[in-house]
Amino acid sequence: MTQHLADALATPTGTRPGWWREAVIYQVYPRSFADSNGDGMGDLEGVRSRLPYLKELGVDAVWLSPFYASPQADAGYDVADYRAIDPMFGTLHDADAVIREAHALGLRIIVDLVPNHCSDQHEWFKQALREGPGTPLRERFHFRPGRGADGAEPPNDWESIFGGPAWTRVADGEWYLHLFAPEQPDFNWEHPAVQDEFRSILRFWLDLGTDGFRIDVAHGLVKAPGLPDLGRDEQLKLLGNQVLPFFDQDGVHEIYRSWRLVLDEYAGDRIGVAEAWTPSADRTALYLRPDELHQAFNFHYLNTGWDAEALRASIDDSLDAMRPVGAPTTWVLSNHDVVRHVTRYGGGAQGLARARAAALLMLALPGSAYVYQGEELGLPEVLDLPDGVRQDPSFFKENGQDGLRDGCRVPLPWSGSEAPYGFGSGGSWLPQPAEWAGLSVAAQTGDPASTLELYRTALRIRRERAELGAGDAVQWLEAPAGVLAFRRGGFVCTVNTTPEPVRLPAPGSTVLLASTELTDPEVLPADAAVWWQG
Repeated sequence: MTQHLADALATPTGTRPGWWREAVIYQVYPRSFADSNGDGMGDLEGVRSRLPYLKELGVDAVWLSPFYASPQADAGYDVADYRAIDPMFGTLHDADAVIREAHALGLRIIVDLVPNHCSDQHEWFKQALREGPGTPLRERFHFRPGRGADGAEPPNDWESIFGGPAWTRVADGEWYLHLFAPEQPDFNWEHPAVQDEFRSILRFWLDLGTDGFRIDVAHGLVKAPGLPDLGRDEQLKLLGNQVLPFFDQDGVHEIYRSWRLVLDEYAGDRIGVAEAWTPSADRTALYLRPDELHQAFNFHYLNTGWDAEALRASIDDSLDAMRPVGAPTTWVLSNHDVVRHVTRYGGGAQGLARARAAALLMLALPGSAYVYQGEELGLPEVLDLPDGVRQDPSFFKENGQDGLRDGCRVPLPWSGSEAPYGFGSGGSWLPQPAEWAGLSVAAQTGDPASTLELYRTALRIRRERAELGAGDAVQWLEAPAGVLAFRRGGFVCTVNTTPEPVRLPAPGSTVLLASTELTDPEVLPADAAVWWQG
């Protein structure tokens, strides 16, 4: 098998082995990162060309959202071929080049894997439609007869995350399950052929040199026996914590135990990262038992508001839940499915101030941190995209989850005073705001007050100080209402979540970094964070 340079990559200093325990992982949404050929769509060669930027930023690994062959009904999360690259992104040679160059720079590569569903253009599904009811290929999906007169009603009352019924009827009268768009039929993970196929897919990408997988809808693979009715009319939410008969079923854990055996066949600490929306941090921890996956996104933390008491509770709950299974806690503020946190925190100057402070808080906590592309630039959500350019499938469905995910997927500004700001030579697939000229990488580079330089400095300090990222606990210090203060070895972090300055005796001898200008070391500005040498 091909190991490339993965085995030789450095492992961060920490309390336990495993590069992933303390890593800062940067999410690249390929279609919006960098366009190499001027077609307005980002691609793998664009990613490869910008890897030095990510190295300079100071991250440890790069997670690539899907680039597989796909009709793009859901931005590539409808996969037609898991071993092929969609032509809009390049070729398998381009994917190999990204992995090789990343490894040469000391970066690891995590690829997205979409096992809950595929595209309706996947060869298995097309053949299942051709073969008709009761045939072997249909058993690899969830085909069922309908209810009511002539089977004209869906088999149960489940709704799609994107709105409308979770069932679509085909010409021969049967219905198939799709928790997302009709173009995304769910696999039946009770079928051994599905399990065998995905173990083969894992090995394909591991042989190419990838360092792990981010597992899309990791909590959704197994459905409750008999596919029982939900029994209520509440609109389903991917990003919620509802107890549901098709999410977070105990049967998923046997799947991930089998995947862990595959990952452990390969040298170099290859990992699995679960996108698992569960009702509690304790349920998330079940995915991270020693014989299952390595990390899971901490959506409970992401959903916590800008409030000191709530943040402290979320941090404690997260650390407490992971400790029994020996897994690191992860911290995340934004991704391709949620409103960017600058906007979630209020937008404008206030939202940016809180986002900068939140970044320092996140990067001071023990465990692994995820950075979504553009958050290091302080990008806000784009809220005024014209209806005609939107591509989020839930935007086109009545009662979809919100249909506004395009606003966090607008292509990055790299340089220049006019759109597309260095993204590529041929425009961008979603329009960029005029004010983004001042937020580009070039505009912020070298400006000590910029958000980009704040991230670069924070990531450098995090690498230099062994206590940052390491361990599984924080030592809380006394602080006024609305303020967080904690110690980690010789390091102290203070965060003011209130809209007013707070007097707080300096908890250390030297300011290492602050999210805003400090005029008095004993006054913590509003919506600000400070790192101290204790």
